[in-house]
This record gives sequence, C-alpha cells and structure tokens, in this order.
Amino acid sequence: MAEIIVPVDDADQLSALFGQFDGNVSKIQKQFNVKVVERGGALKVIGEEPNISGAAVALKSLMELSEQGQALSEHTVRYVASMVADGAAQELTELDGDGVCLTSSGKIVRPRTVGQKRYIDQIKNNTIVLGIGPAGTGKTYLAVAMAVKAFREHKVKKVILTRPAVEAGEKLGFLPGDMQDKVDPYLRPLYDALFEMFGADTFGRYMEKGIIEVAPLAYMRGRTLDEAFIILDEAQNTTSEQIKMFLTRLGNDSRMVITGDITQIDLPEPKRSGLVEAVKILKGIEDIAIHRFTEKDVVRHKLVQDIIKAYEKFNEGRTRNHV
Repeated sequence: MAEIIVPVDDADQLSALFGQFDGNVSKIQKQFNVKVVERGGALKVIGEEPNISGAAVALKSLMELSEQGQALSEHTVRYVASMVADGAAQELTELDGDGVCLTSSGKIVRPRTVGQKRYIDQIKNNTIVLGIGPAGTGKTYLAVAMAVKAFREHKVKKVILTRPAVEAGEKLGFLPGDMQDKVDPYLRPLYDALFEMFGADTFGRYMEKGIIEVAPLAYMRGRTLDEAFIILDEAQNTTSEQIKMFLTRLGNDSRMVITGDITQIDLPEPKRSGLVEAVKILKGIEDIAIHRFTEKDVVRHKLVQDIIKAYEKFNEGRTRNHV
C-alpha cells in the first residue's frame, strides 16, 4: 500500500471536497479504488499506484474548480473523476470559471464540462454554430444564455427562438385555442429558459415589445433577421428545405445557433433530416462551426448518461449485424 498527501487550503474547501454525507469523497474512492481520509487539515489518499495518483489529481482538480466558484455537485465530481480516469485531466484546465450570464435570481450560468466550454467559445467566435448532441448536454440552455448575454451587451437588438412543430401537422387544427395556444406546447422549453434568464416581468415586457420572439419555424419564412440572436432548436426535425430557409434568413449583425439530436429524429418517412444534411454541406465553411457533444457532457441525472451509452451500444451492434 502507498499513500499521497493532498494539501487543502481551509476548512471550507475541505467541507466542499467531502460534500454532503461525504458523498463526493465516496465517489472518488469508488472510481479509483482508494481510501481518502482527513489528517490535520489535509487529505491522505491510501491505495495502490497508479490509483492514488489519479485520485490525487482528481481531488486537486476539484479544489481548483471550487476556487473558481464551481459548486462541487454530484455531476461535477463524477465528471472530473471520469476525465482523470480517461487520461484527460489536462483538458479540465479549460474550465476557467468564467460565467456566461446571470439568471434573474442571480445564479451564474457556467459551462460545466469541457465540451460545453468549447461550445460557448465557438458561439463567441462564429456567426453560425451547429450544436449536435444527446439530451441533457445544455445545447439549448447555453445558447439561450449566450443570446441573453449578447442582448445585455447591446450586440443584438432582438432574441428570436424557434423550433419545428413536427408533431402538429394537420392535427394542429384539432387543438383548442388560437394559433398561439396551439403551438405554445412545442415552444415551452424555450419559454422556460428565457423566463429563468430574464424573470417574469422583464420577459413579459420584452415579449410585448417584440424584443423577444418565440415562434414556430414556419413563421420565419420570407423574413430577413437583422441585429438578432436567432436559435433554432430541435433542428433534427427540420426538412432540407426548412433548414435552408432558416439559414438564409440571416441578416446583418446577427448570430445563429442551431441545436439538435440526430438520434431523435421524428420526421415521417421518407423525409430526411435537414440537420443531418446541413452538417455535411456546411462543414469547412469559414465562420460556421459544428460542435458535437458526447455523453460526458450530459449534466442531468447519471442514468441519462447510462441510457445514452446503452442505446449507442445497442445501435452499434444492430449496425454490425446488418453489415
């Protein structure tokens, strides 16, 4: 057996590292098959090499994130431990603690994974960004945060969010209410994100003034969108014609973010996903970035990661069987 001492700055940092009911340390111990104990204000890691070295790196990385203002949540601890175990600890230095924006309640919106940080950087540095990845990776939420940031910094004058109402079709007419009532259920996730960022009163006022617009994709046809931050959500359910129509709405001093999960396509056969086609067509064009999230970027419950990996494994096996 070997051991490593990991110095800890103060009692608050020590408390954050251990977490509620020592849950954080328990995850580190399980991931690296070591024992972690507190000794004189420091942490002693006991076990076999190279396990204790990996656990020490994970603990130091968590301390750095804590110093930057990151809460050491269950997800953060699990993510850091998996990155270190995979030999990607150096990538964690990209998480510099910078926030994107403040919500109406004062919460700082920060990227929580390296993939999310790279996504944010691509939105900063490109006019059009396509964010592709599984559910729970923050594709839409972070895009909305960046839109709010751009608006507050007076870089754009409007925030426009849209998504296709694929499930509606002719059934839309059978739903109660006017057109807005019919499409609102499809736009609810976008409303929720904006509501959190701006708060109820500001959100309502901006909606009335047309500063914020949340509308079905069909409403974009025939328009030129200047000085706007435009987000197309659930783009995997657009047709080739729809996504081309959307892309060509781009006006002067505007930005676009297109998000989607190409494993969740709901289009009826034989229609093809416009997002899948756009990724191929737009690849390599200057000022257009394509960002791919992985299951490591999922910030929901751990089971969401496990479900995504299980489906990927199942689909890979089915593909091999058909070859």
